[in-house]
Amino acid sequence: MLFCPKCNNLMISSGGQMKCRRCGYVQAIESEEDMKITATRIEKEITIVDDEEKAQTLPTTNVLCPECGNTLAFWWLRQLRSADESEVRFFRCTKCGHTWREYD
Repeated sequence: MLFCPKCNNLMISSGGQMKCRRCGYVQAIESEEDMKITATRIEKEITIVDDEEKAQTLPTTNVLCPECGNTLAFWWLRQLRSADESEVRFFRCTKCGHTWREYD
């Protein structure tokens, strides 16, 4: 077991035991199978904001809308290019719904 059953923190191996640094839970290592780390593929969920209800949960910032002049917009970040390039910030006006992006 790699994660603590009490607090879900990552446990470490120490003196034939698995110990949790956060809550102090201790479990004896009974076999080498307990020590194996299995690779798990973690897939990210990408949320595309195309619904007004979803947009209401996004953070807002003071930025000038190029369409209507409103100064409040929702914003989010997306990685559009390779990982070594910066993310692109998108804005959606809270008044007219116009969506635009900020370029670096």
